[in-house]
Amino acid sequence: MKTKFGFTQGLNVARMGLDENQVITACQMADRLDFDSIWAMDHANVPQWKNAVVNDAWLMLAAIGVLTKNVELGTCVTDAIRRHPSAIALSTVTLDRLTNGRGMLGIGAGEAQNVVDFGIEFTKPVTKLKEQLEVIEKLFQSDPDNRVDYEGKYYKLINACLQARSIRRPRPPVYIAAGAPKTLELCARYGDGWIPIGYTPELFKAHADVIREHAKNFGRDLSNFQFANDVDVYFSDDGEEAWYKMRNAVKVSLYKPELLKVHNIEQDSEFDFRKYFTEYAMNRPELMEQMKKAATKIPDSIARTAIGVGQPDDVIAMLERFIKAGVNHFIIRFWGEGYFKSIEMFGKKVIPYFREQEKK
Repeated sequence: MKTKFGFTQGLNVARMGLDENQVITACQMADRLDFDSIWAMDHANVPQWKNAVVNDAWLMLAAIGVLTKNVELGTCVTDAIRRHPSAIALSTVTLDRLTNGRGMLGIGAGEAQNVVDFGIEFTKPVTKLKEQLEVIEKLFQSDPDNRVDYEGKYYKLINACLQARSIRRPRPPVYIAAGAPKTLELCARYGDGWIPIGYTPELFKAHADVIREHAKNFGRDLSNFQFANDVDVYFSDDGEEAWYKMRNAVKVSLYKPELLKVHNIEQDSEFDFRKYFTEYAMNRPELMEQMKKAATKIPDSIARTAIGVGQPDDVIAMLERFIKAGVNHFIIRFWGEGYFKSIEMFGKKVIPYFREQEKK
């Protein structure tokens, strides 16, 4: 299977303060440079950087789609709380139609920072995600002659339908953000792809194996499944300096109970990860500070395996580690001063290397 390479307009872009015009220019560059996919962060805000420009992901993807020809386009990721599943399904189908079959849906259980500030309860996120996936699947197949019903605890459909069908058949692909036992199982049951973030190769392999085992039990064929991975890349003439700049942020991204377990790292007894995940928002900055402190327990030798820093050869080495662990679709977050230069470097130095390898 061909290894796909995409990039995301995520926290990296928020931190740099890029606006919509700069993001669109970057995406047009990527479309010309043989990138396979472009993804947009679906956040309402990013508490860490108050000067960030945070636009609506779906509107941005539609605009990017009109100005590109080749790349697939999806959210990385939409949460299953702020939007009703009927709206998510219709947005996905509309994006697919506007882009002549290039639309995708990336969806996850969500996090408190996009929810609680707006008076929305962040409760039972995994149950809501399951119901959303089931509702969206039904609506993808609906039309006025094929109406659907659904009776869940949080969502209901009563003789419902959409009146637009996707160009891609049977439907646009659904990528699920998952990293815990229940969500990994949902990914194996409902997903066409998996999007984890903040993983080492060891954790990726362990969780990919979990998805494969669940899929086997469900009788699903994963031969075309997209084992994606959201990874950080920082091109620099001085890889050590770049690593020093990124080290703490990378460790925060990696810090989660599942990673600590895989690498036999003792969890900070004073830090409550679940509380951080369910409560961190604009009005709780102290939780991020606690997370930063706890994340320092991750050794550099482990954290550095998860990021590509330095020259193109250093980035290639990181990607090869993850390919060996089972990744077949990379979603890159570019860091550093030269955002456009980084996209060009990756498109001209890294992607061609792997395309040549695939010919052998």
